[in-house]
Amino acid sequence: MNTLPLNAPDLIAIAAALGWASGLRLYAVVFLTGMAGTLGWIDLPAGLKVLQSPLLLGASGLMLFVEFFADKIPGVDTLWDAIHTLIRIPAGAALAAAVFGADHASWALAAALMGGTLAATSHVAKATTRAALNTSPEPFSNLAMSLLGDTVVPLSLWLSWAHPTVFFAALAVALVVMVALTWALAKFLRRLVRRVSGWLGAGLPST
Repeated sequence: MNTLPLNAPDLIAIAAALGWASGLRLYAVVFLTGMAGTLGWIDLPAGLKVLQSPLLLGASGLMLFVEFFADKIPGVDTLWDAIHTLIRIPAGAALAAAVFGADHASWALAAALMGGTLAATSHVAKATTRAALNTSPEPFSNLAMSLLGDTVVPLSLWLSWAHPTVFFAALAVALVVMVALTWALAKFLRRLVRRVSGWLGAGLPST
């Protein structure tokens, strides 16, 4: 019977980082993790080695380039977040589960639940905050938040590999802030949900 590696807390930190960061910048997570493995900076778990595929690196790199600019245009960023509601959360769960792989099904399932929950938390907080900032006539706060996301994601990934204890502490603070922001800006979240429902409704054929 296969046994879980002794560095299980480190793997949990990596899974949590992949899930949480996917809710903010999924393509950055996929590209940076795959590139770090390709360059030999980190030894990826077997379930994540697919991220080193040249095809996947190319696709995620292209989408990272597109997202970098889309995330900095008011209105476009909200539409981008709305579309990626159906992508970031399951992807975060899948990446977290892949840290443990098929040999540790119970741990992989737990990691998937954790990763999906963290991805949902960060995604909802990001979408809600950006929807709120889009009501401001000046563009600088929106740009500043986007640049913050560009910085936080690679930093969190690095911390999860190099300093997992520090990462867990930072994650705890980030989750408290995100939940508080989502609660405080709930009206913008409801507005975002209505907007997405309107887009979906407009795309349905009339009967």
